[in-house]
Amino acid sequence: MLRTALVATTFSAAFVFANPAAADDADALFDALGLPDIIDVMRQEGIAYGAQIGSALFPNRVKPAWAATVATIYDGEVMHDTVRAEFNAVIEGANVASMLAFFQSEPGQSIIELEVSARRALLDDAVDVASKEAAKIAQTDNTERFQLIEDFAAANDLVETNVADAMNANMAFYMGLTDGGAFDDALTEDQILADVWDQEPDIRANTSDWVYSFLLLAYDLLSDEDIAAYTAFSNTDAGAALNAALFSSFDDMSDGISFALGREAAHTMASQDL
Repeated sequence: MLRTALVATTFSAAFVFANPAAADDADALFDALGLPDIIDVMRQEGIAYGAQIGSALFPNRVKPAWAATVATIYDGEVMHDTVRAEFNAVIEGANVASMLAFFQSEPGQSIIELEVSARRALLDDAVDVASKEAAKIAQTDNTERFQLIEDFAAANDLVETNVADAMNANMAFYMGLTDGGAFDDALTEDQILADVWDQEPDIRANTSDWVYSFLLLAYDLLSDEDIAAYTAFSNTDAGAALNAALFSSFDDMSDGISFALGREAAHTMASQDL
């Protein structure tokens, strides 16, 4: 359900040794949610996105070195370790037992399998386009299935939270460009923030399109009852805590990657201008 690290987050040895059962439960939940697979897909998405950045910023002169830089930034092992460590830290104290009970049984297990499968399928541009077209039709017709999906998205605040995360990532990218010397200190943080806010309508439209196309594709094989059960779980305290933990766990990774992409893009532009 998340769209999109360089600085690995660690938790203290005191936490590990004082709460071994809690750490084991958090690890079990991390795996039950299919997060290792989701992170792998996000890495593939990121590498493709990095290539788009290269084409936009260095037209007709993208070098293999940029592809290597992007691959280094999207280091799968670092991404995995960063998210897992942050997830284990932020989920501490939550009702992990209720979360495990849902996702280690049905319909939770099937839901995760379908989410991962849909995320992988959307790596194909043709599938991505087709799913968005199908979602627009369902939204226009306001089908019963779309209403169920809309209720689920609202319960998890998926559009608003993903919009905020995307804007934060854009801000981090600009800050990376600045740190890399792309603007010669001519662009202030307030100007960057204003520019990011100017992008908000497009970000919101793109995010909404992605959320609904993904959910309709992922849950196509689920019954209405299963989707309603997932929404009901999302509306519990445990479901809300899990949703918040997921977004928090991926946020630092996304911002760190965006900052690194901006900084390295600035360095690449400078080296090619020499």
